[in-house]
Amino acid sequence: MSAQARGETLAFQAEVRELLKLMIHSLYSHREIFLRELISNASDANDKLRFQALAHPELLADGGSELKIWIDYDAQAGTLTVRDEGIGMTRAEAIEHLGTIARSGTAEFFRRLSGDQQKDSQLIGQFGVGFYSAFIVAERVEVFSRRAGEPVAAGVRWESRAEGDFTVETVERTERGTSVVLHLKPEAKEFADGWRLRALVRRYSDHIAFPVLMRKEGAATLEWEAVNQAQALWTRPRAEIPDEEYRSFYQHVAHDFADPLAWSHNRVEGKREYTSLLYIPGRAPFDLWQREAPRGLKLYVRRVFIMDDAEQFLPLYLRFVKGVIDSGDLPLNVSRELLQRDPEVESIRSGLTKRVLDMLARLAADDPQKYAGFWKEFGAVLKEGIAEDAGSREKILPLLRFASTQHEGTEQTVSLADYVARMKAGQERIYYVIGETPEAARGSPHIEALKARGVEVLLLGDRIDEWVMGQLTEFEGKRFKDAARGDLELGSLAGEAEREREHAALRESKGLLKRVKDALGERVSEVRVSSRLQDSPACFVLGEHDPGAQMRRVLAATGQQAPAVKPVLELNVDHPLVRHLDALGEGEQFGELARLLYDQAAIAEGGQIENSADYLRRLNHLLVRLAGIA
Repeated sequence: MSAQARGETLAFQAEVRELLKLMIHSLYSHREIFLRELISNASDANDKLRFQALAHPELLADGGSELKIWIDYDAQAGTLTVRDEGIGMTRAEAIEHLGTIARSGTAEFFRRLSGDQQKDSQLIGQFGVGFYSAFIVAERVEVFSRRAGEPVAAGVRWESRAEGDFTVETVERTERGTSVVLHLKPEAKEFADGWRLRALVRRYSDHIAFPVLMRKEGAATLEWEAVNQAQALWTRPRAEIPDEEYRSFYQHVAHDFADPLAWSHNRVEGKREYTSLLYIPGRAPFDLWQREAPRGLKLYVRRVFIMDDAEQFLPLYLRFVKGVIDSGDLPLNVSRELLQRDPEVESIRSGLTKRVLDMLARLAADDPQKYAGFWKEFGAVLKEGIAEDAGSREKILPLLRFASTQHEGTEQTVSLADYVARMKAGQERIYYVIGETPEAARGSPHIEALKARGVEVLLLGDRIDEWVMGQLTEFEGKRFKDAARGDLELGSLAGEAEREREHAALRESKGLLKRVKDALGERVSEVRVSSRLQDSPACFVLGEHDPGAQMRRVLAATGQQAPAVKPVLELNVDHPLVRHLDALGEGEQFGELARLLYDQAAIAEGGQIENSADYLRRLNHLLVRLAGIA
């Protein structure tokens, strides 16, 4: 007998050990979800066999083509078995699939664990539960499997007590597919009860497209009956589907035990025929920002499963959407490569994109509080559509939400429609400012004069905001204006008397501006009197097309060299420090204070100063002189 046949003991991947420990201790109040997860896995295995049999029909010769799922239990022995007739696993696949977590975002998942069981159980819902949920109710789990098309002698038995390792051995197995045998914990013996199991199947898995069979209560052992509808939920009329079934189906396709925020079930008929069921999740997954991570919809063709994560049917900025699409027009042997070239796909993609954006618009109008939750989780991703999908830009713009100077000290956001409705008389621009965070933007010196005039300013702080706003020109006829670039374009917001004061200040400060420019040399392109500043002495102003501090940080993070920028330095000539600077004669003190104002402007912009030690030396010298202690 070979070593493989005798069996071997292997250690779980470290992340699996942590996940098992966490699930066993954190998900007690959700423990019945294990059955939904095991039935979902069985359904997926059946789907995958049916798809592979399109190209290799001989795979169905071993066991038949009428695929089912069986649930059996033994109350006396305290066991529960979930069996499918699906694709099955080889020995190597059992080790890989049941001993490791091959999912992007795993490291981030474990980084965010807090040790608070209630909070951590919610994180598990974001990450996905899957096979390991069996250990919530089982003290020992056995898995018997044989891959379709493999000989009887190529079966595999896997076993673990969730204590850090598992055993695997090669066995003979006549049945195709997989059986998961749970040896229930004493406190979980309720799951070896037929009525309890039937209720859970109807509650969580009624939508499964395969018959879920159980033995008839009180009948002979060979009599089985289907305990679910065994009809794909998306093929049923919407009027016949209660909300609870829609929520359960979301949890099946997303492997999330939280409810979705919204969904849309639609059938398109005519030149192109397809059915879609799309969901907006309530929480972001851990791999949301990994643009190469698996994403997309479950694709069916004429109710035959084709692939998970068919990303061709939605643009990348809608990668958070979950659901299924069932097409009547695509060939059954369609592949990812064919999808990329199929003109039908582009038409379906356009229709589904419009449907998702319409769903979000309804959510924003009907339930602003829910939409605020959506924006907090997915807003930064949705913004990508402004730059990536020009054709949908007019639909995306009303969906954007922004922190604003209108709401200080709260997380409340405003829409562009709200902003335009509140614009001051004579205001022609939608003002915004970009900072490292919205709170940093709120403190930007560039918006001091705007706030003093009561002009609302949008506060942006996401890493993609500079890139996104560079694609926008106007909303409802009002042009966007970055308060940190070029002229502030106050228009009639600045009265005649105010403009006259600015002209007078410029005439009186020409000498000072030239002296500061000479002191700073090539560090700045120009020094001028500011119309932006109210409380701060100085700030940088960029040209309309210069990369800002946020864009320079993004480029640096990707190893790219940002183009050199020589900003304009604006001075608040009414500020005491600037008046002190003007009163100084030529010499070292003037140059030190000019450099100090330059460095402070760089810090306020969110940039880096050239030499922090030198900056601190100049600052200390100034403080000593102003305090009169030297």
